[in-house]
Amino acid sequence: MEPLNSPSVAIDAVVIRQIREEKRLTQFYVAKVVGVTTDTVSRWENNRYPTIMRDNALKLAEALEVDLAIILKQEAESEESGDIDRLKDSKKNNWLYVLLFSAIILLVVFFLFLSNNPSPSAPVLQAKRSLPPFAAPGSQILIQVELSAEKPLPGMILKETFPAGWRFIESEPAVSHLDADTGVARWIFRKPLLKTRVYYILQVPEDIKADSDMTFSGELIANPEGQRTSALIQSDRTMQVKPCHWADKNCDLIIDDVEILELSDITEEAESLHLDWDLIEKIWEVGAYQWDIEKKQFIPVQPPPQ
Repeated sequence: MEPLNSPSVAIDAVVIRQIREEKRLTQFYVAKVVGVTTDTVSRWENNRYPTIMRDNALKLAEALEVDLAIILKQEAESEESGDIDRLKDSKKNNWLYVLLFSAIILLVVFFLFLSNNPSPSAPVLQAKRSLPPFAAPGSQILIQVELSAEKPLPGMILKETFPAGWRFIESEPAVSHLDADTGVARWIFRKPLLKTRVYYILQVPEDIKADSDMTFSGELIANPEGQRTSALIQSDRTMQVKPCHWADKNCDLIIDDVEILELSDITEEAESLHLDWDLIEKIWEVGAYQWDIEKKQFIPVQPPPQ
């Protein structure tokens, strides 16, 4: 509202007309009291003159028989109303910003979750091959492969490729397909356990070069929901051709207590295989062994005196 000592004040045309009509006063009467023409009063009521001299405003209020403040435009209230509206708009915009920011945070968390977790259709497979450290020419050796999957699978395939000239003898479980010419063996598992072990026996070639380092290769394959996934089989060591028994881990020509205990765990799962388990136990009981080159076999012997 304008101060009363202002030379001109803003009048509310709508209020002036409404008061005059409610009190059944004519524009002619109001004009005579104020001392202006009827046309001037009409312009005031139609907001043609939004501001008038303060003296005329006082006379107009007197003619309408109301206080001056009643017919003045309430600018302060208008400004306050505008401030409230702006505050509401500001709060509304703030909420929009909060919602937008929250949505962005959720999207970032979601993508981080996806990037740190494997796809359900591509489960993690792991495979490890345990090789004996030594293999004598013409002997038979036992190889173990441990397979694992992070969740149950409808099926998987183990593929093993052994060195050229090495002959596959048998396995537990039984091999599903064997290509002796290329040295490839395959096992098919239907609804396998999360952890599965495979044991197989190989015949070492008699004419293999001594001190050769032998390497193996293989792959574990699954195809859940049409999404092929696989894992290469990693060997725990490189196997060397030497006249040492495969159960003799340090090639000291003795199968000691620790080594026989390790074999006892294997025999529970691979006892159906036709390895010479009795010979291994005999070597352990006697104390030592030697390799018969002509017969291509190990012979238990008494250890040399200390």
